[in-house]
Amino acid sequence: MKTKLKVTSAVFCTVIFASLLALSGCGGEPESGSSTPSSQTTSTVSDPVVSFGSEPVSSTVSEPSRVSSDTSAVSSSLSVDPANQIAGAVKESPKVDSSYFDDAVFIGDSVSNKLKLYATRQRKTDPSFLGKAQFLTAGSLGIHNALWDINRSDSVHPAYEGKKALLEDSIAAMKAKKVYIMLGMNDIAVYGIDDSVQSMETLINHILAKSPDANIYIQSATPILTGFEGKKLNNAALTEYNQKMAQFCQEKGYAFVDVASVMKDENGNLIRAYCSDYDTTNPDNQGIHFTDEGCKVWIDYLYTHTV
Repeated sequence: MKTKLKVTSAVFCTVIFASLLALSGCGGEPESGSSTPSSQTTSTVSDPVVSFGSEPVSSTVSEPSRVSSDTSAVSSSLSVDPANQIAGAVKESPKVDSSYFDDAVFIGDSVSNKLKLYATRQRKTDPSFLGKAQFLTAGSLGIHNALWDINRSDSVHPAYEGKKALLEDSIAAMKAKKVYIMLGMNDIAVYGIDDSVQSMETLINHILAKSPDANIYIQSATPILTGFEGKKLNNAALTEYNQKMAQFCQEKGYAFVDVASVMKDENGNLIRAYCSDYDTTNPDNQGIHFTDEGCKVWIDYLYTHTV
């Protein structure tokens, strides 16, 4: 009788233990993008920081250390919400070969500098990544200061082959035929939307004067993470800026590539999983820079929205 009781008790305990193991698997993993890393790594662009009143745009690109360079989990099939798409933007097209970007240059501020860092890292294992595209990026670059004299002490012009130069001179020197421009984040709060669009026309005229065969691609300014918007630099202002820039491109025959359309959540804010500097308690965070996952989505969009 005692032996039977012992066996029965052992079986009962085994069943209870197995049940606890099964239950422990539920909810054990946090939702993707919802966890806060214990530490962050920072990649700093050596250009000066330009501060616009209470709305500084930093030259610092911060990436959470948990973000892996392996972005294979991100789908290359993008779903663009029609409500997010700016009228007049380049429509989806068959995915091009990487060689399409062999004669391309990407111009931008610290947001685009993260794209440069991402592409540079990817090319270590895939030399054909984004073709032979080159970059002219600087942390505080804007439309207006790109038009400044190169000899100014506060010049933020990107360097080409180790020397600072006007954008139009660098583009001509590299013989680029596709010029992708993403600028405006450092301009809107100070100069306003309309003036920034007008200055973009001046900048493009300078570029085409020295590279008349170049094709112009204006990339939409990407959104800001909720909690980081300012009185003048906010998602409503960026949307208006993008709409007016798209209209300008239609009038001039330039391509408007609306990358921001796949970066927004249902409220028009930058998607949290795509933002690397999301900590509102960290004064260096801006809520505008991208994770590797965000860069992957960005580049997939470029490959499938060409003219």
